[in-house]
Amino acid sequence: MDSCPDALLVVAEDGTIRFVNAATERMFGYTRDELLGRDHRMLLAEGFRTGLQRIFFALRKDANASPAATGSNAGPVPAPPSFPPVEAYGVRRDGTEFQGEVACSLLAQDSGGDPTAPRSMAVSVRDTSHRLAADAGLREAMSLLTATLESTADGILVVDSDGRIDGVNNQFISMWGIPRKLLATQDDEAVMGFVLDQLTDPGQFVEKVSALYADPAAESHDELDFRDGRTFERYSRPQKVADKVVGRVWSFRDVTPARVAQDRITQAMADLAAQAAQLKSLAFQDPLTGLSNRQLFNDHLAAALLGPYGTAVDVLLLDLDDFKEVNDILGHHAGDQMLIEVGRRLRECVRPNDVVARLGGDEFVVLLVGSLDAEAVAEKIVDSLRVPLWIDGTMLRPSLSLGLASITDDVVGASELLRRADVAMYAAKVAGKNRYMRFRPEMMQSLLERTETEAGLRLAVDTGQISVHYQPIVSSRLGVVVKVEALARWERDGVIVPPQQFIPAAERSGLIVEIGTEVLLKGCTELRPWLAEDAARSLAVNVSGVQLQHGDFAELVLAVTSSCGVDPRQLVLEVTESVFFDDDCHVIRQLTALRAAGVRVALDDFGTGYSSLGRLQDLPVDTLKIDQSFTSMIRTGDEHLPILSCMITMAHGLGLTVTAEGVETAAQAEYLMNLECDSLQGFLFAEAEPEPALASAITRSAGAFAALRGGRVSGRR
Repeated sequence: MDSCPDALLVVAEDGTIRFVNAATERMFGYTRDELLGRDHRMLLAEGFRTGLQRIFFALRKDANASPAATGSNAGPVPAPPSFPPVEAYGVRRDGTEFQGEVACSLLAQDSGGDPTAPRSMAVSVRDTSHRLAADAGLREAMSLLTATLESTADGILVVDSDGRIDGVNNQFISMWGIPRKLLATQDDEAVMGFVLDQLTDPGQFVEKVSALYADPAAESHDELDFRDGRTFERYSRPQKVADKVVGRVWSFRDVTPARVAQDRITQAMADLAAQAAQLKSLAFQDPLTGLSNRQLFNDHLAAALLGPYGTAVDVLLLDLDDFKEVNDILGHHAGDQMLIEVGRRLRECVRPNDVVARLGGDEFVVLLVGSLDAEAVAEKIVDSLRVPLWIDGTMLRPSLSLGLASITDDVVGASELLRRADVAMYAAKVAGKNRYMRFRPEMMQSLLERTETEAGLRLAVDTGQISVHYQPIVSSRLGVVVKVEALARWERDGVIVPPQQFIPAAERSGLIVEIGTEVLLKGCTELRPWLAEDAARSLAVNVSGVQLQHGDFAELVLAVTSSCGVDPRQLVLEVTESVFFDDDCHVIRQLTALRAAGVRVALDDFGTGYSSLGRLQDLPVDTLKIDQSFTSMIRTGDEHLPILSCMITMAHGLGLTVTAEGVETAAQAEYLMNLECDSLQGFLFAEAEPEPALASAITRSAGAFAALRGGRVSGRR
């Protein structure tokens, strides 16, 4: 053996060196006496020191599985198992490292056939330093590979072509929770059993593994579900050397947080889609009568006017005569019931494809396309409303004034057609009501009256006839008034002109800018003492889209608050959804600048305009004001109104507060508070009052809420 050029060693099962030849002394620089009885790992470089132990274990395992080890006497005695040569790095006595080729074989057993008796392994080492130039990067690559495997977030398992474990990284051990003692046994079956016990479907796992070993070149990607709720992604790719498959690499990634998040997102998207569909439907439907709303009607009218030339297009615009008296005498509930019945009768008077819409209040419109006799339909509608109806034991005889306008050669626009129908309706009222009239050019006199209204409004602005009334808004959580809304009022010849009459005129004429400024200035001036008492109090002022079109609007607002000594954080500007309809960047910039200064923005009359779930989160608003048409849907408090719940939940999810308008009954207030609506506003608490009467209105509001809280039933929906 001393003549052999290769180093020859005998290594015992405990890793100690039992024999070396002369080549070993020359190769490593140690004497024989210095090596015998020492741990063989002293001769191996870092990164290779556990290799011989793994080889020893594999050889011992193969030997125990041989016929001789199992007691079978059939056939010749097999040669001791050996292991093919492997590359490794040795360490000389002087600390230098060299490349070598190591071959191992288990020595024949001489212990009476006892498979548990200690064994020894013959090891030959051939110096392959001459190959070093070609393999200079091996050590670096091995080190880099090891570092990479340990730094990755994935658990890595490497097996050979027979499915035996070649190596794992620490992340694999951590992810699967494999005890290191179990791994140290090198019992692959025990390790696999530990893995399978954690899975919800271990059979599927085994089936997948078997399929991949049946097709060594195949790759796979799937997911594993654990009994404890975790989810791993599993990747598998063949391990190749010189295009030969020598094993397989498995990587595992814990995607439990991503799966949970994805499940939540999927559910949230499904919920939002359902809510969006409901809101979209509501966006084109009047919530009280179920008829089309103004937006849907306008869409149908625009489409009708684009139809074939010569097709008859007729618009029938109507409103109920003296409808306000029904609300004043019998209450809004009776008024709502009348509107619902009017809508039902209108539908019965027209064809299924004709459009019937409620524009707001007691105003309705009918669109006829291709009708042979629009006047006959108008007459039928008038007659249908002459039939009495009973509401809460009271017989009512509704009547209406209807204006009919038809497309002609000189009118092709939707706005002109509606304008003429409006003029004709006004003429029907002047003529005695409860009738219809077709538009005639001489009816344009009504436009002069509108002009007179605008002129009177101009005089009112110039002479200071525009006053401000304040309506309290109650906090549902605190039960006190924390905000008041400033509302413009016009007293003309001793009579208060309803805002719905003069505000549209103000917007048409542009006077709304001066009126809005006056309301803001008076509100800040008159309420400064009340606001100064509590920083949590605020003043809400309505702002028109016309005002927002002025480039200096934001500067004007901040100048007013500064001059009046009001903290901008105590000011709330209420805008309607329509100001955002055209995606006006100028408007967005104005409101964004004001919010940066502390001013809050409320979206007024939500649900009646153009906003959607998708757009709401992009708008510069802080508060959502639910339109009173939705509040009026609450009658007994026992209704199931998911749309209200959806609105409030959606707003809170976007970080917005919610105020409900038009709260007139205790049932409405209780319902909204149970939905966690933040603030309530309406006649149940107080009407709008001038500043001298505001203190009394605030006291009444607090008292009304206290009475409400005393009789409130928790959890009611």
